[in-house]
Amino acid sequence: MIGGYLAAASLYPAVTHPAQMPTVKRISINKDIEILRDAIRRHDYLYYILSQPEISDSEYDRLLKKLQRMEEEHPDLKTDDSPTLRVSGGIVEGFKTVKHRQKMLSLDNTYSFEELREWDQRVRKGLGPGADIEYVAEAKIDGVSANLTYEKGKLITGATRGDGETGEDVTVNIRTIGAIPLRLLGGDIPGFIEIRGEVYMERDDFQKVNKLRQEAGEVLFVNPRNAASGSLKLLDTGIVRGRRLSFFAHSLGEYRGGSFDSHWGFLQKLKGWGVRCNPHARLCKSFDEVTGYCRDFQGKRDTIGYDIDGMVIKINSIPQQRKLGMTLKSPRWAIAYKFPARQATTDVLKININVGRTGVITPTAELTPVECGGVTIRNATLHNFDEIKRLGVREGDIVLIERAGDVIPKVVKVVQQKGAHLFKIPAVCPVCTGKIVKEKEEEVAYRCINPSCPAQLERGLMHFASRGAMDIEGLGEAVVKQLVQIQRVVTFADIYTLTAGDLLKLELFKEKKANNLLAAIRKSKSRPLSRLVYALGIRHVGEKAAYVLARHFGTMEKLQEAKKDALESINEVGPVLADSIKYYFSLPQTGELIEKLKKSGLNFREVSEERKEKTLLTGKKVVFTGELRGYSRLEAEAAVRRFGGDPSSGISKNTDWVVAGENPGSKYERAKKLGVKIISEQEFDEMIRSV
Repeated sequence: MIGGYLAAASLYPAVTHPAQMPTVKRISINKDIEILRDAIRRHDYLYYILSQPEISDSEYDRLLKKLQRMEEEHPDLKTDDSPTLRVSGGIVEGFKTVKHRQKMLSLDNTYSFEELREWDQRVRKGLGPGADIEYVAEAKIDGVSANLTYEKGKLITGATRGDGETGEDVTVNIRTIGAIPLRLLGGDIPGFIEIRGEVYMERDDFQKVNKLRQEAGEVLFVNPRNAASGSLKLLDTGIVRGRRLSFFAHSLGEYRGGSFDSHWGFLQKLKGWGVRCNPHARLCKSFDEVTGYCRDFQGKRDTIGYDIDGMVIKINSIPQQRKLGMTLKSPRWAIAYKFPARQATTDVLKININVGRTGVITPTAELTPVECGGVTIRNATLHNFDEIKRLGVREGDIVLIERAGDVIPKVVKVVQQKGAHLFKIPAVCPVCTGKIVKEKEEEVAYRCINPSCPAQLERGLMHFASRGAMDIEGLGEAVVKQLVQIQRVVTFADIYTLTAGDLLKLELFKEKKANNLLAAIRKSKSRPLSRLVYALGIRHVGEKAAYVLARHFGTMEKLQEAKKDALESINEVGPVLADSIKYYFSLPQTGELIEKLKKSGLNFREVSEERKEKTLLTGKKVVFTGELRGYSRLEAEAAVRRFGGDPSSGISKNTDWVVAGENPGSKYERAKKLGVKIISEQEFDEMIRSV
């Protein structure tokens, strides 16, 4: 039995997590079914009415499938009001209700290509032997379903799905959405049409909304979908307009004054009327093409600026759709293929403390392992101690975690508070027992201020040796850990005193490997000053800032002696960065380190390689996105500057080129929208070699 539904016997209490459910003696199958129905109704209420879900979509689907199985095994216990027979949703108070001319159905979900193929086999059986089938695959927008009613081309009503038959009249809020035309464009306008689609929120806008709510001390939205749902039901249209909601159309309701032969034809007609459709829809001639597109798009889901949680597959032919028909809840001619869950519910076993290379103390939640986004998650970040306080998370709590864009999973909210004690900020570093302090009241970060802390040294050494810094190939994590453990390396400068004898004492080291590492260490001495400044790990000094500082001051000595006003006179350097640089060079241990590095023969100058003649890059603004194979980001940007160009981090209509590496991010999509020329890393490399 899925234990999470048992707590639903009372009026919408907190639901016990499956992992925490004790063994309960089965009283009767009828009672079990009723309790499960109550739990599902409760989660519907939290999701659709309050926009505050407590469990992930996949867990909800597991509860629903559990109920379906139980009702199939005991059909005499099935009731007319069971959640298995109803379209999920509900009516919220505060808005008038409106009746949909045609029922808004929900889709059945599949979670594997095997299940998707089983659906296709049912479709083929329903259409009969030899049927010629085309499919339309569309991105499944993770938003709020809406029904737009147009009469003689004019928007009359905008409503939520509600319970599928009756929804909330949110026309005043729908009218604030710029992506929804108030009047259809072009000719051949129908006398009456219902257009269905999804209201959603872009990820960037979602972050802005949550930032404002956090500053105001309000409860944060869990994800963009819940933000869109909560926004659409606000009674203040001014606030709704500021939320920058958007819309994609995907389906047809009632239609008078004509007919469509295909779903694909309907989508093309919508575009002609000025109604926004998702650009990632594809007409597929075979089922294999459908699965191929689903597989391909699953890998691209994070390259677009909004959330999608799967693909919707529809039979293209409208006559075939009519022949297949529908159940009480879902059409037989359409189905959703859901991507692996990006949210999951699990338990916090322990809150651990990690020490970063700059001494920042970061709390991390150790979790009961749970699958999320196609991988097993065992840890999730809690960001900082203020976030622990805001979430109210304790060891032992049941939490909702989220994994988006293949980044580190994070704890979104506490689902059920089971921990007995509030978490206390540690007074000493868990690695070195050094003192932990908050250097400035306005900061959220706490730090270990012991410069000899082994955790800081390990991470600092790995950063120092990284490709964008001193680029010491072979000085990886395993080697660094051993050198720190035996205390052979206690500062960055000690790297340059290593001998073959030192290295041969380490695990897995033979003569060739030792000589290769020593050669890489010697080679790193000639790196330009900008690489060394970045390698030192000064707070707030990234690759670009290091380059700017090195070019401006020219030598390490001048940078060390620079006054704060001299630093702030540089356009790219603000007060925070200037303070950080001054503080770093004021430390006695910094002076000692710099002197040791100088004696080891490191390059303390930035060599100018400006070219007088014009090149293809002269005066061009270039932006890099994605992972480059042949260059570090700093090397690529340095090459652009060397040939007279201007490397930039932001995309605008004034950008000349975007160089796209592997797995390009949102900059790639923005460049396409703005019509900026996109070139590959190979094309960039050929350009550099030709000048």
